[in-house]
Amino acid sequence: MEPWDRYGSDVLAEDPLGSKLTASAKVRAELGLVVEDAETGWVGAVINVEKSGGMAVVALEDRRGRVRSFRLGAGFLIDGEPVTLIPAVTHARSGGGRRTASGSRAVDGARARVARASRIWVEGRHDAELIARVWNEDLALEGVVVELLDGIDHLAERVAEFGPTPNARLGVLVDHLVEGSKEWRIARSVAAGCAPAAILILGHPYVDVWQAVKPARLGLTAWPEVRRGTEWKRGVLAALGWPHDTQADIAAAWRRILGSVRDYKDLEPELLGRVEQLIDFVTAEPGFGGL
Repeated sequence: MEPWDRYGSDVLAEDPLGSKLTASAKVRAELGLVVEDAETGWVGAVINVEKSGGMAVVALEDRRGRVRSFRLGAGFLIDGEPVTLIPAVTHARSGGGRRTASGSRAVDGARARVARASRIWVEGRHDAELIARVWNEDLALEGVVVELLDGIDHLAERVAEFGPTPNARLGVLVDHLVEGSKEWRIARSVAAGCAPAAILILGHPYVDVWQAVKPARLGLTAWPEVRRGTEWKRGVLAALGWPHDTQADIAAAWRRILGSVRDYKDLEPELLGRVEQLIDFVTAEPGFGGL
């Protein structure tokens, strides 16, 4: 599978530009500067530049008020010429109306759209709750329903039952999607059996979606390392000195973690990009190439 990769590296993706990118002029990412992402054709004005997950990220707002984030650096065009964006002064998000928790321009007073035939699947309840925390307004406006997959082992059977088509697309978010893993092998196998315009399987590198919350939100410098063979959640809670013996302890810990998330800036780019990409995929009009 060769998924459309707008928002950063993904283990199932390939770089269609490869070595075609040539040396480019360095341009400061000043507020309001209009640039194009060379790989995807996304055109937008710079509204924010910040550090996220140890790297610089630029947020671009298109003419429809949609906001997407990209890694700062090479791979942009201005008037058709390649440029490398470098940080300017620290930007605050521009005015012009309220923003949703995902950073998109809010459409106040808009009614939720009737649910689309297309769906986004996530592996578990915590994944779904975290996505709802940040993207709930966007999902309601677009009519996108997020459903639980309850693990990836039976993905092939679930996909066959759903029967994705270009008019009823399926986006799947997978935990721990790193090359060579069990999840990676399953994802590649399932994707290979479907039309690219009907399904998109993406993933983040984290063992659990908890890790997609920036540790600083919990007063940590990093998430604890868990010894191999130890249940990850309980191992993390034990290392933090939090109650961890029962499922109620885990549920209480998740409420604390989820409660620390205010908006997209509290999540790691590896999750942000994947969710935004899946939303774009399942809301694209029939006939959209994208992949």
